[in-house]
Amino acid sequence: MSAADPLNQPNPRLAANVMHFARLLRRAGLPVGPAEAIAAQEALTRVDLASKIQARTALLTAMIHRHEHRDVFDHAFALFWRDPSAAEQAAAMALLDAQKQKKQDRPPPAARRVAEAFATKSDKPPRPKDEPPVTDMTMTVSAQERLQQMDFEAMGAAEIAEAKREIRRLVLPLDLRKTRRLRADQNGPVTDLRRTVRASLRQGGEILTIARNRRVTRPPPLVVLCDISGSMARYAQILLHFLHAVTNDRDRVSVFLFGTRLSNVTRQLRARDPEVAFQMVAHAVPDWSGGTRIGEAVASFNHLWAKRVLGQGAVVLLITDGLDRDGAHGLAENMDRLHRSCTRLVWLNPLLRWSGFEPKSQGIRAMLPHVDEFRPVHNLASLRSLIDLLSRPAPMKGTTP
Repeated sequence: MSAADPLNQPNPRLAANVMHFARLLRRAGLPVGPAEAIAAQEALTRVDLASKIQARTALLTAMIHRHEHRDVFDHAFALFWRDPSAAEQAAAMALLDAQKQKKQDRPPPAARRVAEAFATKSDKPPRPKDEPPVTDMTMTVSAQERLQQMDFEAMGAAEIAEAKREIRRLVLPLDLRKTRRLRADQNGPVTDLRRTVRASLRQGGEILTIARNRRVTRPPPLVVLCDISGSMARYAQILLHFLHAVTNDRDRVSVFLFGTRLSNVTRQLRARDPEVAFQMVAHAVPDWSGGTRIGEAVASFNHLWAKRVLGQGAVVLLITDGLDRDGAHGLAENMDRLHRSCTRLVWLNPLLRWSGFEPKSQGIRAMLPHVDEFRPVHNLASLRSLIDLLSRPAPMKGTTP
């Protein structure tokens, strides 16, 4: 195509459109900055703008760097470049859908994020010159408290971003444990005679230095068993965000979800984008918000996974309310085996948020004698309390924590 082709002539509105499209992607949660916007504008000048496929490919290549961000880009491209007024239409449709009493199928996560980004107003009316700027701090504390208690599923784009920043600060500082492996360290406490003799052969058998080693230290494995039954679904949605952050922050983390069956979702939670990770989890777990068979799930874990993931001082987090559908059949025996297979077993129960909680159900009474810690979990404050607990040395089994 020649340089004189009118399709390749610079368009004065091209830069503005690319800038607004980049802002839309950034509001939807994608890492798109000025460099990507400049590269996208340059890429559009090298393709045929009359071809939608070429224009989309140019923008995708210049602005998207991760495969998991492609779904969000596809929805944003379809809405933004098809109709300039799609933002107002998307916001209006979202309000109409929210007013319907009949429960509708949830749209894909990428579509919801783009719709929220479209509805976000980036430009605000300027304040009159004669009005002095006033900083209103009356709602600051209440907004922070509301964020602590808000369900992640009910959050908008701004609240999700703030919650992600809060979760990123929650780091599990588990104690490092010595392994059997050794690494070379000139100041190490262990003498390596084999390496010393081998080095002396290069000097005609004369020992000039003594090689030393030090034991390798690693954090212990973290294993999470989370109940996703109907009574726990509301809390499981919140805790999955925390488990996703922990899985991506450290190695040797294994996450299992159970309702009527046990599902290993460790690989799904390894996805960097939380929306993509939760969508993969939803496809891999068929029994969400169903019944609960705690004893059967723990027995399945002991039989199939305990020898693979438990070892080297593993810490197990059991997240459930203890309401077993099978009446605690075989639950005590399986909990005892799980307790003896790990170094520390912590039971997180959202029912403990009530001051008058009493262990009346058969499942709770069967599980309590076989746990090291019994803690509440229902908000970010309880997660911080859990992190403080795990940061302290584990007490000896049989003693009061």
